[in-house]
Amino acid sequence: MTLIVDDAGSGDLLYGVVIGAYHEGTGEFKYDLIDVRFYQENFREKEYLQESSRVVSRLVSKFTLSPDEQIHICQGCIFDVAAVDLQKAYGEDRVKRIHVEGETQRLVEIAYLDEIRNLGYEPLAEREEKRGKNFFHMMRWLKDNPEMLRYAKTGWPRLKKYQLFKGAQENQTFKVVCSECGVECEVPFQPKAEKPVFCQKCWSNHKPVHNRPRRGRKNRKTVKH
Repeated sequence: MTLIVDDAGSGDLLYGVVIGAYHEGTGEFKYDLIDVRFYQENFREKEYLQESSRVVSRLVSKFTLSPDEQIHICQGCIFDVAAVDLQKAYGEDRVKRIHVEGETQRLVEIAYLDEIRNLGYEPLAEREEKRGKNFFHMMRWLKDNPEMLRYAKTGWPRLKKYQLFKGAQENQTFKVVCSECGVECEVPFQPKAEKPVFCQKCWSNHKPVHNRPRRGRKNRKTVKH
């Protein structure tokens, strides 16, 4: 039988992305999330592609697959890195890119709708048929609930033309643990795993000091005769 991997929400304004895996033989369905932060400040860096691969790898490992079972993964670009990594792990002959529809697509879509309903948003019934209307419906909801902007994909470049999203990234903060003193604090940027992050107090000990030469004439000692 076949394990099929699909996503939902990657083209939606609200929340992150649901990635689900459905096993045709057993009827098992499991899903996980790409957090919305990957679609905010660091969206241009496309780190969501690596995160997608990590999520897919975790999901596939939760299924007991026989050596000859196929793994089919959606053709969407969100899985470009994941598909290559799966082929390295399971073999190119077992991993195929396909157009996903049917039960897998239905279950992954339901999982995404459940997640955005948990935010308090009720999706349009015809959201799949009217993608443009769906986008503006979500945007109007965010306008009425601006505190929920932290759950929006604010890193999309096309959003800059809308007043609602201007300054959204600048006002965003992230909870971290200071690499020096261990105190929990907030920083106004998305931290990276390979770089240390400091609280405001410890940062004063690490920020670069620029020694600039003083302009003008040097002070000279006056000698009286």
